[in-house]
Amino acid sequence: QVQLVESGGGLVQPGGSLRLSCAASGSIFRINGMGWYRQAPGKQRELVAVITSGGSTNYAESVKGRFTISRVNAKNTVDLQMNSLKPEDTALYYCNLDDLKGNYWGQGTQVTVSS
Repeated sequence: QVQLVESGGGLVQPGGSLRLSCAASGSIFRINGMGWYRQAPGKQRELVAVITSGGSTNYAESVKGRFTISRVNAKNTVDLQMNSLKPEDTALYYCNLDDLKGNYWGQGTQVTVSS
């Protein structure tokens, strides 16, 4: 089994920054990619950003230019630097790991952007 542990969520004012981190451990075979998704109340879970094992990245249009995803392959960690946060970024943020043997999710970390 694979475990994903997220950290770094919290309450921040509009325009502020947060950094989310996710550490993967357990029976990791070969990672295709890791990423972050989010789900706001009453909405479907959506992609925020993903990064492949080769370093290619993909971002949701709504976060381009504000969020940056990065990964330390040797440590199986993925971070999400979030700048210029907006109230509409408020959501439960989930870490995802796509491995050749399965797809795994963390428990989620809450991000609230409010004055």
